[in-house]
Amino acid sequence: MDATIPEVSTRATPSNRGDAGRTIGQIFEDMPLTARHWQAGLTLFLVLVIEAWEMMVIVLGSAHISKDLGINDAQVGLIVGAIFLGMIPGALIWGKLIDRWGRNQTTVRSLVLYGLVSLASAFSPTFEVLWVLRFVSGLALSGTIVCTFLYFEELLPIHARGKATVYLAAGWPLGLLVSIGAAQLLGDLGWRWMIGASSVAALWAIVVRRAVPESPYWLCEQGRNDEARAVLARLSGDANMLKVKIVDPVVAAGSAIGRGSIFELFNAQHVKITLLQYIIGFCYSWGYWGLSGMMPVLLAKRGLTTPQGYGFMALSALCMFPGYISASYFTGKFGRKLVMLIYVFGSTVAGFGLAYSSSLTQMYVSNFALSFFSLGAWGIWNTWLGEIYDTRLRGVGYSSGMAVQRIANTFAPVVVGAMAAHSSFTDIVASITMFLGATLVALLFLPETEGHALE
Repeated sequence: MDATIPEVSTRATPSNRGDAGRTIGQIFEDMPLTARHWQAGLTLFLVLVIEAWEMMVIVLGSAHISKDLGINDAQVGLIVGAIFLGMIPGALIWGKLIDRWGRNQTTVRSLVLYGLVSLASAFSPTFEVLWVLRFVSGLALSGTIVCTFLYFEELLPIHARGKATVYLAAGWPLGLLVSIGAAQLLGDLGWRWMIGASSVAALWAIVVRRAVPESPYWLCEQGRNDEARAVLARLSGDANMLKVKIVDPVVAAGSAIGRGSIFELFNAQHVKITLLQYIIGFCYSWGYWGLSGMMPVLLAKRGLTTPQGYGFMALSALCMFPGYISASYFTGKFGRKLVMLIYVFGSTVAGFGLAYSSSLTQMYVSNFALSFFSLGAWGIWNTWLGEIYDTRLRGVGYSSGMAVQRIANTFAPVVVGAMAAHSSFTDIVASITMFLGATLVALLFLPETEGHALE
């Protein structure tokens, strides 16, 4: 079934309030949450699983890569960081394409390109070739990174947007568990099989194309109101939506029409929010990925074997699920700001607890708490970031924020890999955790968006 063809009932549901018309945001105020929303959510959830797989496959195969290619920990850190380095320009490029092609086509094309590059990576003969292909993989995968969360948010009723989008973020721990399982099953065959297997993800693009409708916000922005009405009818199951009069809020306000520019993020109206989201994204990404991206190396410094390290990371991933579930519940009840402040604070305390743990038991407990709080906070942040700009700037604002996060993701493993040769486990983890603490300060100044209609 094509993404723009609605399947609707004809039950009587209020869909048009007067002749003046309504904006897309106003229509979503009283739309019920339907099976179509869940279908779109599950499809995009599995896109997140694919993203997590791709980010972790090199981390989990690092020991095999190091042995096969004869490289050291610092070089492993460079390879881990290569995909994120590619995501920096990739996020900015796809951020423009998402406004040109739409949310659906951006996700589909990104998945296909990623699958092709991933397959090529499995045949890398040297460290240099693998690094280049991992960089290109980051370029390709960036389309899904910048699109998935804001895409889902633009399909959801306002009352369900926060809770449902945080649940979407739980694709990360599932992807981590899948990649750990693949590492265990395919590890004896070598890292090339682990990477090559991930290319199958390109086939999921077919499901995305057919199961997830285009964003009605984007369609309205393009002047394609008939298609926007069809999507609204499909999502709500209300055939009356096909007749609703849609008003573009930009036009209604007498503002200029056109795609948003990255330069607009720094005008007087948006510069404060832009700088705050950059600081939050950079600091929290450095704090989280500095630990996760080099976790096998850090665990080895504490004497854990590779199988023990896999088990440690799998148990940590399991602790992420209740983190997301609780964050989803509380953000819908108390808003983004308060809940994220609590979860980032919990992450910071747990990070220092991990750094100064004196026994294996303390190390496990601290890391499980870190997984619970940090991933719950990530779910909130991915939701929050997609809400702070209007439709014209949402794509470019979100994608530039992703680019800043990927700068941190790129250099954190490199720095940690270099530190691993000269510093203790305690010093490394404590220095990384300081970035989590810095995030708290910036969060205090960001505006709440819970219950607000997207513009």
